[in-house]
Amino acid sequence: MQFQVMNSPFSQEQVELLNRLVPTLTETQQIWLSGYLTAINSSNTTLHITPNVTTVIAPNSPIAISREVTVLFGSQTGNGQGLAKALSLKLEERGFQVALSSMSDFKSNTLKKVQNLLIVASTHGEGTPPDNAIPFYEFLHSKRAPKLEDLQFSVLALGDSSYEFYCQTGKDFDKRLEELGGKRLSPRVDCDLDYDESAAEWIDNVLTNLSGTIESTGTVGAVTATESGKLTEQSSYSRTSPFKAEVLENLNLNGRGSDRETRHLELSLEGSNLQYEPGDCVGIYPENSLGLVELLIEKMEWNSEELVSVNKKGEERPLREALLNNFEITVLTKPLLEQAAKLSSNNELQELVGLGREVELRNYLDGRDLLDLVQDFAPWNGSAHEFVSLLRKMPPRLYSIASSSKASPDEVHLTIRTVQYEAHGRDRYGVCSTQCAERLQPGEQLSMYIHHNPNFKLPTNSDTPIIMIGPGTGVAPFRAFLEEREESNAEGKAWLFYGDQHLLTDFLYQLDFQRWVKDGVLTRMDVAFSRDTNKKVYVQHRMLEKSRELYQWLEEGASVYICGDEKHMAHDVHNTLITILEQEGGKSTDEAVAYLADMQQQRRYQRDVY
Repeated sequence: MQFQVMNSPFSQEQVELLNRLVPTLTETQQIWLSGYLTAINSSNTTLHITPNVTTVIAPNSPIAISREVTVLFGSQTGNGQGLAKALSLKLEERGFQVALSSMSDFKSNTLKKVQNLLIVASTHGEGTPPDNAIPFYEFLHSKRAPKLEDLQFSVLALGDSSYEFYCQTGKDFDKRLEELGGKRLSPRVDCDLDYDESAAEWIDNVLTNLSGTIESTGTVGAVTATESGKLTEQSSYSRTSPFKAEVLENLNLNGRGSDRETRHLELSLEGSNLQYEPGDCVGIYPENSLGLVELLIEKMEWNSEELVSVNKKGEERPLREALLNNFEITVLTKPLLEQAAKLSSNNELQELVGLGREVELRNYLDGRDLLDLVQDFAPWNGSAHEFVSLLRKMPPRLYSIASSSKASPDEVHLTIRTVQYEAHGRDRYGVCSTQCAERLQPGEQLSMYIHHNPNFKLPTNSDTPIIMIGPGTGVAPFRAFLEEREESNAEGKAWLFYGDQHLLTDFLYQLDFQRWVKDGVLTRMDVAFSRDTNKKVYVQHRMLEKSRELYQWLEEGASVYICGDEKHMAHDVHNTLITILEQEGGKSTDEAVAYLADMQQQRRYQRDVY
């Protein structure tokens, strides 16, 4: 397109200059110029250009606009890291110079120089930062944190609204950056487990406010990362477009008479182009129990064929199908009850969500589902469409991969323990685990995707010794680790601490591990079966028994991996490691804590906990 005096507000001299300049601009230069022109808000705006930095000085403009953006992520399972990478790509496409970093790798003393800071932070456990966010989190909340009057920032918080301290880490970062003088570039967004649409909107807002142009990012999730951090072309299947994997095997790993049921699933990836590494997970989109769905529809006197919206795009499904596949109905959250109270005529629900009732509300949420809610607080107002619009989308269930693709090409193996318990007068069942145990036969299909977890990976040097601690289903990724090391002929030593209830019925993958010990792939194995003796023995007790050898492995540079329950097992194992460092290394408690923190910094101490 050629500029002309007749079709533009420019003079003849300006038209001639533009027609010579514009065709020579690269796409990056065009984006840069567009953002600059949008930022101008008065006739006496001044432009200063230095290498890689553009500063726009305008009246009433509190913060200079820089083309440099720092993106920091704190992520335990990789969701936050994946979103941070997707954001960085979008920024680079628009001509920004991006510094992407884990919070644990970021040099905190350079924070004062940062002008544009974007944070993606997940919340782990009961409101605590993920492991790789702790150093930066502690620095920011310490007296050493600098004043940040020249900073503009925005925070994307990831969490799970079924927890009391929902998105707390992101909220803490947002509040603290403001306290230090930073100005919000874009409001914080809190994302639940179904974060895709909310995260995409946040990225849109950030890009718009940084570049001054309105551009749509569409959906997030087409980007993944390998262990080395390099971006790779992804399969056409992803979290937002799952693959229908055929079930090849579905076996119970527990012996007859066990109180537990643990399924070993083998899924076919043939034709998917999905790739994974040991330490990654599979995300499964499960199906709710048909019986629970029908009871819910009956109780509410809904029409099972009524069309309801299942996403922000306005796509519709029959109510019965939507409740089966699209919405979570087995977990209650505080936000759900607060919104549901607006559709209820029951004063008890209004009081329960009121101020000062946090303890009662927390107790009610524990172990109850949507059927409990509609039964306990009838009568209800509003349509099925209005009620369903309050529900969060069915979140995928993540399971550690128990296989190496080198050992089982075009397959992925999972270890899933069936969840069943009684609460509030009814039997309760884990949505995905029960589907796999009771309603999934070989030849049928599961909707799944690969969830890459760069924070739980084997050492790049295969000669490095590894110590693996994983009771119960926490042993799943270590089966993958050992398969990988066997196929790669790794020379490094390997030590497994494994535990469960009973040796005879609950030793998962016993033959595999015993074969690896015999073949030298697994150097040593220590087991703890808590119900076989009068005194309960757990993996941390076995660690203490072997404390001297374990400390020697640490001093030799061994990497430590923990997988399993975060609240109890991982906490106890962490404290046991501190005790071993104190006893065998002659360290004070502070020195032992610092030793483990340094191991985390070196990626020699990694945890996959839940």
